[in-house]
Amino acid sequence: MPAWLIWLILAAGLGVAELFTLTFVLGLMATAALVAALLGAIGLPVAVQIIGFAAATAAGLVFVRPLIKRQMDRTPDARSGADALVGRSAVVLQPVDGDQGRVKLSGEEWSARCIDEDLVIPVGAHVDVVEIDGATAVVYPREALPEGPAPEGTDDNNQSGRA
Repeated sequence: MPAWLIWLILAAGLGVAELFTLTFVLGLMATAALVAALLGAIGLPVAVQIIGFAAATAAGLVFVRPLIKRQMDRTPDARSGADALVGRSAVVLQPVDGDQGRVKLSGEEWSARCIDEDLVIPVGAHVDVVEIDGATAVVYPREALPEGPAPEGTDDNNQSGRA
């Protein structure tokens, strides 16, 4: 039996084994066996075929396998639907408090509520979307809100008349 035919059989066996392991190592070795079969088919001696097999295997493991592993280990970047809106910035169209409000998010008008129920975000403020709850964007102000006047009845601004 010619050596190139043995290399082809070895390549087929390694290819089938790769289907069961999915490690990419056996697939790279199957490709290297095809290189050795090609060397044998053009009439080079068995020693050169073995060297070709070893060199092709080493090249595959050093250069190709890390690229394949990196692609396989990568998490998908594309988020869709409501998940894609989390983390985006929006602009307040109607004051947003813990219960209601409106924001412009990704070119659309959304109902919104503030994650901090005691906070009221004024019109024009920039907010970050923390989560999407149904059809409502849960937001938090991007920068510190300006201090408004103290509510009536507090002693902060009403110090007159006291000595």
